Amino acid sequence: MKNLSVIIPCYNEEPNIPEIYKRLSAACKEFGDDYELVFVNDGSEDNSWYAITRLAEGDNHIVAVDLSRNFGHEIALTAGLSTALGEKVLIIDADLQDPPELLSPMMKMMNEGADVVYAVRKTRKGESFLKLFAARIFYRLLGTLTEVKIPFDTGDFRLMQRKVVEAFLAMPENPRFTRGMIAWTGFRQVSILYDRDERFAGKSKYNFRKLLHLALDAISGFSVKPLRLTFYMGIILVFLGMAMLGYVIWSWNAGVAVPGWSSLAVLLIFLQSCQFIFLGIIGEYIGRVFTEVKKRPLFFIREVKRGNGK
Repeated sequence: MKNLSVIIPCYNEEPNIPEIYKRLSAACKEFGDDYELVFVNDGSEDNSWYAITRLAEGDNHIVAVDLSRNFGHEIALTAGLSTALGEKVLIIDADLQDPPELLSPMMKMMNEGADVVYAVRKTRKGESFLKLFAARIFYRLLGTLTEVKIPFDTGDFRLMQRKVVEAFLAMPENPRFTRGMIAWTGFRQVSILYDRDERFAGKSKYNFRKLLHLALDAISGFSVKPLRLTFYMGIILVFLGMAMLGYVIWSWNAGVAVPGWSSLAVLLIFLQSCQFIFLGIIGEYIGRVFTEVKKRPLFFIREVKRGNGK
């Protein structure tokens, strides 16, 4: 068992690996020599795996984990956590937007009794207004819809006690939303504010499509409120339909001319749109059930190399 493990998921992060290694090594050495840096290669298409194994050849603190293909960030985190041996475990991305130097104050808070220390973004450099706005809406919407209190403006950057890691790994669900699952475990969780930097090199792997999928996974994984919403909206539409039927009967008895096709077309489009939205929400939950009942393993590891090629 190690004193400290650091999980670094990597997907096409070759330019960032030497720098994150240097800064993490310096941050970890403040707490002794009993630590490990677990680099998880998530099916990278560049030379990330080569860069990681080169580091492992010269440093016995390195644990290089190569997944059999690209499984996605959340699964790569799970693979790293399942490999880590530390009593305390830090999750950090390889892009250096989250500063490794924050480990020291996080460790201090943990030594004061915290089970999880999660980092809250005070500022976010180098990100567009649209992305910042979308992130703000996402976290507020998530807070409204989910029963679990998931902290606003956080990522996966956090330090955890071993018991929290074990609790997280006991949940085999797929799709996964790491920050929500860790929040769900409970324990004593405290926050620390920080300023998020720009990427050290390369481009962000999270495009709009991936962010949308993450949002859907988060909401459908931690709330049934959207399903209830479809039920409530159905009731409302039934009453609207009854009111419309009453109006049609009244106008027929009164001999009032029936309005043109445009009003009927608008009503049909509205109702059909609602139906497709409701079906989409229900389909999202059915999709999760379909994925779960197959009971496939979350990931496969092609190779694990420990420091000095061992």
